[in-house]
Amino acid sequence: MNQGYAVFCDADRLFYDAPYRLRADDAGLATHYATLSRELPDGWLRNPSGDWLAFRPDPCELPEQGWKIHISAVHANAERVLTVVWDYCVPRGIAFKCMPSPYLLHNRNGKYADRAASGKFVTVYPADDEQCRVVAEELSARLAGEPGPYILSDLRWGEGPVFLRYGGFTERNCHDERGELCPAIEDDTGTLVPDRREPTFRVPPWLDPPAFLEPHLAARTATTVGELPYRIERALHFSNGGGVYLGRDPRTDEQVVLKEARPHAGLGADGADAVTRLERERDALRRLSGLACTPEVRDWFTLGDHRFLVLEFVEGRPLNTLFALRHPLIETDPTPESLADYTAWAMRIHDLVAEAVEAIHARGVVFNDLHLFNIMIPEDEQSVTLLDFEAAAIDDDTRRQVVASPGFVAPADRRGFDIDRYALACLRIALFLPLTSLFAVDRNKARHLARVALAEFPIPAGRLDPAVEEIVRGYDPTPEHGSGTPPEHARADVPKPEHARANAPTPEPNRPTTPSRSHPPTACASDGYLPVALADWPRSRDSMARAITLSATPDREDRCYPGDIAQFAVPGGGACFGSGAAGVLYALAETGAERHPAGEEWLLRATKNPPAGNPPGFYDGLSGVAWVMERLGHRDRALDLVDLILGQNRHGLGVDLHSGLAGLGLALDDLARTTGESALHDRALAWAEQVADRIRTGPPSTRAGLLYGATGGALLFLRLYDRLRDPGLLDAAADALRGDLARCVVAIGGALHVSEGRRTMPYLGAGSVGIAMVLDDYLAHRPDERFAAARLEIARAARARFYAHPGLFRGTAGMILHLSRTTADEPDTRAADLRRLTDTLSWGAIPYRGELAFAGDQMMRLSMDLGTGTAGCLLALGGSLHDHPVHLPFLPPPRRP
Repeated sequence: MNQGYAVFCDADRLFYDAPYRLRADDAGLATHYATLSRELPDGWLRNPSGDWLAFRPDPCELPEQGWKIHISAVHANAERVLTVVWDYCVPRGIAFKCMPSPYLLHNRNGKYADRAASGKFVTVYPADDEQCRVVAEELSARLAGEPGPYILSDLRWGEGPVFLRYGGFTERNCHDERGELCPAIEDDTGTLVPDRREPTFRVPPWLDPPAFLEPHLAARTATTVGELPYRIERALHFSNGGGVYLGRDPRTDEQVVLKEARPHAGLGADGADAVTRLERERDALRRLSGLACTPEVRDWFTLGDHRFLVLEFVEGRPLNTLFALRHPLIETDPTPESLADYTAWAMRIHDLVAEAVEAIHARGVVFNDLHLFNIMIPEDEQSVTLLDFEAAAIDDDTRRQVVASPGFVAPADRRGFDIDRYALACLRIALFLPLTSLFAVDRNKARHLARVALAEFPIPAGRLDPAVEEIVRGYDPTPEHGSGTPPEHARADVPKPEHARANAPTPEPNRPTTPSRSHPPTACASDGYLPVALADWPRSRDSMARAITLSATPDREDRCYPGDIAQFAVPGGGACFGSGAAGVLYALAETGAERHPAGEEWLLRATKNPPAGNPPGFYDGLSGVAWVMERLGHRDRALDLVDLILGQNRHGLGVDLHSGLAGLGLALDDLARTTGESALHDRALAWAEQVADRIRTGPPSTRAGLLYGATGGALLFLRLYDRLRDPGLLDAAADALRGDLARCVVAIGGALHVSEGRRTMPYLGAGSVGIAMVLDDYLAHRPDERFAAARLEIARAARARFYAHPGLFRGTAGMILHLSRTTADEPDTRAADLRRLTDTLSWGAIPYRGELAFAGDQMMRLSMDLGTGTAGCLLALGGSLHDHPVHLPFLPPPRRP
């Protein structure tokens, strides 16, 4: 679970959207602070920028970087703190910005907020070091005694809510060691380097801090972990509320777990900070002392202003880990025996968890946060231990859920013990199909998943019925009530206003379907939940295309089609190929769907004057948009964008396909072919030489795969070879592919995956399947025994029965696209695999306004983009079912050797 997605779930019931777009609500959480309604003096400018609202006099002479001042606040004093800053800065002509609403401040201080950004309520921009000293001193005096969370990335000034950090004042960007765009500052040589925004205070290595910071630097080092009465052996987990550590009691040599809580940080939906929640856990566990299914409290103490709860260490593995190791659908063709064994195991584990929950209920405690990660299973698997009681309620059956995993969030009408019963119902289904996050979009999906589980596993009849009935109890999906929308408070760690959206999916449509000539629909794919079976092409294509166009918002400036949160990560993200309009329009055109003129007009408007900082990359920036504009017939705009790209500073750009030189080279070389601008061929070849040199002589890449690894460079070399027939380009492609294959390991099930250290990745975007796509292309030109063997080992990764997401780059759709074009197997085998995977893809589908749509990454909202959502699923199914080959850019079906 990527917790960064959670804050993008509040502004819209069905789609990820920027937090600052949340409308004002009845509780006032999204309403701007009253101070911000004041009139500014003549010449002052007010400018919204993402979550921030900035104020500055015009003109305002500021350095591009320097020591900036951050001020933290809590909900109770935020208006007061903002008033002090306004009254100080405005008369003195000092620029500043702030979080403009209680909702955005809450997000910034939430449990799963970015630890490096947490606490930053106001930023003040001094003109120089001397003004920084004066402003820090005077604001610190005016704000003395005001509480606020500690800003981990900064140096604290005294004991109050004022902090300092050296960083950029203006928006400048460079590429980091992973080739990803990031904020930048200049080093002492004038070179742009990453402006590190980490949860630890650091002074840039070339910079001497001013003398006035010395006492504050000394105070920062005064308290150390050496004062802990326990030895810390390793960190287990960090959140914005604090850390969890494995330690040892030196007095008894007992191994223990220490849970840390930072005051005013790590807020839950009810506003409780990490300290309050840790106190709740302490009290709940003391009430539960003596139960075999909960850990014992060993100690409770304070160090500095941090609280620590010391717990008995529980041996075993969390249920999510055992689940991943045991689940039979990670295999291509699990045996009846393995399915039966797993089914018996899953039912037994669920029963053990249910017994543990009943035991804590008998003591008057509601767990409130039951999910796969909070259940520990010992080696003998004959019992369970429930962990993490920070959300627990004691003798209170009226409290709502305030912290929860997305796949186990109870509806708003559940209270007390019913919250745990809802989570148990989700667990009953999740142990077979861990897709319960989809219930945030449509709880009727529970019926569909239960039918799929019964078709896949030998589950006794009626076993899942109680779970389904509990999940859909009280759910009113009628259109006038917003059918298919999630329950209010669908995300449980941030307060929710009431803001339903009219665009809601239609539940349980019963449109008749006709069997496809290619892939007959299975029972699960055509059971009445979805508007059309995926294999029923072109009807499924037309339904997906209608869903995409129905979701469009061409009146918005930032994006036209709802997609992944990456749309909001970089300037111009709503237009880009991977998560924006360009990729959607490409998928519609390639699959023969009806064009969407409003979307094309939006893209033309969005690219007339691209925003500053719009990256040049193929999947995240201008070159991908230019390439699509040419294919859609807008050549002049495409060439205008090319001119803009060629005029940009590409220092530090990576070599990858997603945002680096490989993607730029492929786009420009193809644009040279289609537009006749032959000079672009030369530029593409020059970039290819840079890519080859850096792959050959540079440090080993930290990433592998089609989008982010050396494989993207291999693809560039192969496409240039198609034009130039230079054998040296094949040699360079081989070097690049060998580099990425060296990052692969044999994973569970015997398939070859990319290793990322703690996990392995089979997927098209950053996994082994993307490498296999380019191996296919290479082997069409030159035999290589190692490459041929590797792609057969990778093929197993594309044939599992289950993937966590439906999307193109990290899910089932990417496997379908690969198998639809690979030359590694026989047609009959491939056809059977594609039929099975098409059925699997339907597991991530949800009706949207009577049409076929798909959940995006993290499965909490729908997505229409290419990389994660409906457009990517459309493209993948087109690769399998369309009358002529449909493919990703620069990856047409290879000729068979």
